[in-house]
Amino acid sequence: MRGCVPRPEQSATAAAWTARWAGGMATDVETARGHRLRVDEPASVGGDDSGPMPTELLAAALASCYCISVVWAMGKLRMPVEDVRVRVTPRRAPGEPWYEAYDLDVVVTPRSERVERAIELASRYCWVSNTLRRTPEIRYRLAES
Repeated sequence: MRGCVPRPEQSATAAAWTARWAGGMATDVETARGHRLRVDEPASVGGDDSGPMPTELLAAALASCYCISVVWAMGKLRMPVEDVRVRVTPRRAPGEPWYEAYDLDVVVTPRSERVERAIELASRYCWVSNTLRRTPEIRYRLAES
């Protein structure tokens, strides 16, 4: 499984993503693998709402990575999988520009006594939740074009 579940051949350094201003409050983002998406703010804060906000993408990354990790864990445990849904609810720090917590609600069908084990195993292999839990260093640099 790529991305969410570690593979030995993955490099310790990920390739770069690029965001380019697209006017207003929007950016066009190109991923390291060549996918493109528009990121924007809602009209209420000056954007055109032409794409998800950056904070929505962060929550989407957490939800999707954990969902993939649960499916992977259920496969490792040889459990049948019909449906897996992960709902992420961010909790904003009062008066601050960040989230202090994320609540993840996982719905799995069919439900069995081993689902808790799959959830625990998935928690160990979800790259996004592991990154958020460990507070990575962020370095800001002015670069040449």
